[in-house]
Amino acid sequence: MKESIIPEVGTNLKNSHLENELKKILLICTRYNSLTQRTHVELLEREYDVSIELAINNQILVEAVELYRPNLIIAPYLTTVIPEKIWRNNFCFVVHPGIKGSRGLSPVDWAIALNVEEWGVTVFQADAELGAGPIWASSNFKMRPVSKGELYRREITEASVDAILQAVENFEKGNYIPEPLDYEREDVRGHFYPVMQQYVRAINWKNDSTQTIFRKIRGADNQPGVLDDLGGLGEFYLYGAHLEDKLSGDQPGKIIAQRDGAICISTRDGAIWISRLKNNTPEALKLPATQVLANHLQNVSESQLPLEVSAERQTFKEVWYEEKYEVGYLNFDFYNGVISTEQCKRLKEAFVFACSRKTKVIVLTGSRDFFATGIDLNTIEAAKNPTQETWNNIRAFNDLIYTIIATTTHFIISAMEGNASAEGVMLALAADLVYARKGIVLNPHYRQLEMYGSGFWTYLIPERIGLDNARDIVESYLPISAREAERKGLIDYVIEDNNIISFRQQIQSVAEEVARSPDLDLNLIKKKEKRASSEEFKPLWDYWKEEAEQIKIGVDCGYYDFLRHKFVYKIMPNNTPLYLAKHRQILYSL
Repeated sequence: MKESIIPEVGTNLKNSHLENELKKILLICTRYNSLTQRTHVELLEREYDVSIELAINNQILVEAVELYRPNLIIAPYLTTVIPEKIWRNNFCFVVHPGIKGSRGLSPVDWAIALNVEEWGVTVFQADAELGAGPIWASSNFKMRPVSKGELYRREITEASVDAILQAVENFEKGNYIPEPLDYEREDVRGHFYPVMQQYVRAINWKNDSTQTIFRKIRGADNQPGVLDDLGGLGEFYLYGAHLEDKLSGDQPGKIIAQRDGAICISTRDGAIWISRLKNNTPEALKLPATQVLANHLQNVSESQLPLEVSAERQTFKEVWYEEKYEVGYLNFDFYNGVISTEQCKRLKEAFVFACSRKTKVIVLTGSRDFFATGIDLNTIEAAKNPTQETWNNIRAFNDLIYTIIATTTHFIISAMEGNASAEGVMLALAADLVYARKGIVLNPHYRQLEMYGSGFWTYLIPERIGLDNARDIVESYLPISAREAERKGLIDYVIEDNNIISFRQQIQSVAEEVARSPDLDLNLIKKKEKRASSEEFKPLWDYWKEEAEQIKIGVDCGYYDFLRHKFVYKIMPNNTPLYLAKHRQILYSL
């Protein structure tokens, strides 16, 4: 490998950490995604001065560095190259989602395709040769048989944060010597991984096993998807694969069933569910599979699934209910955490069913990587009347949240194992007791759409932390960590253990303790009295009416349509929002 041309530690590099105490960190990123958000809040909690710049173009990045003059630059999620003018004159850490020694743009895709048992994240110093700079930290993890998106939101995020904090600590030491990339070392197991092409991902329905198909699709989820012609129906990208343990067909590649927006396709040794499709056209959106194939499913039967089903059952299920030791568990797992109008209605019906059971405690359990993230903007964008569908979705979400708030027969616990935003945060806060995993990020605001917000947030947040504090959180437009949410009183408890099994076991222990408490009946009486008192002071629906009036202003002016379109098509903004780019705030205040 050629010799690195970056300056060695201790030279006269501008902003050298040997000359300045580390205080100012600039994050540069392609998108302010969940990994960047988590990095942001972790650094803020450690009292670093952090500013953010989106990598819109090289000139903007250079300008950001000149304005902010950071001690250190970190790129948690960057799909472009850091300009040479920046990395030659500043210490720049790049977070790479690959095991030590891996390079290229599709490392995780290949790790899944090759069925490796262990993977990792490496933080290296930016250099002329992409991915070949000195290594400042790394963190490995065991692979789970889940989608690429799920790995990013859980294992890769956790490993990235661990590696970033370790790299920052090493940087602050002042005398730390980073490790050069040496492929002859025994612990360097990665190599160059080229961009994975669709011909590698292609499914051979006649020859590929169900597990092979499953691995191919999850290795391309959330992006770019697996391109397939679905038996001659057209070219579609496939997402959201789920194994099926009972259904099967005699013709591999044939659609044999449908359920709640998903389709089930026969394989040579079983069947597999696909929940999302996208047409192979520039304007296409990722949508429920049955919506995309609406004209081709007339003869495909519905495969109904009972609400009460074991979590171990391998099939496509979005909402299911279980009971253990006098506790009802209402589980929901929606693609990317968004909940459409119909999904809100199904979840509400399931909650009402849970309330009819002879239990006293109900646990709301979202998926492992998302609790809930709000209304389904893709479905709204694709609707014949997006404005009407927006209102339909918001009202359905509100009906769900209202039903939970108004429930006085049961004690409700929210178990937030994954990230939450917008109405999804309100869904959690509607419960009596809110637990969260330490690694999650909450966005209790509606900044991306410049909307006032719904989901009874004007009741739920002030009820927990007071009106002034509620305004501070919602109007800051910034994410907050689970720990910060606990400190502020927004949620009740943080479970520090990030282990998947341990989190659910601890939630089960809490729920059973509440169910068996001798004070439970008295607490339910108090809950009923408090709800009646609150309703007398100001009916819940009055909060919604006030929220709706404010929402209508944004919807009617058309700005919401503009922002929604940019969001669903992932159109890069013209500039970084000022609430992220602290270094630009003074320019706009003059």
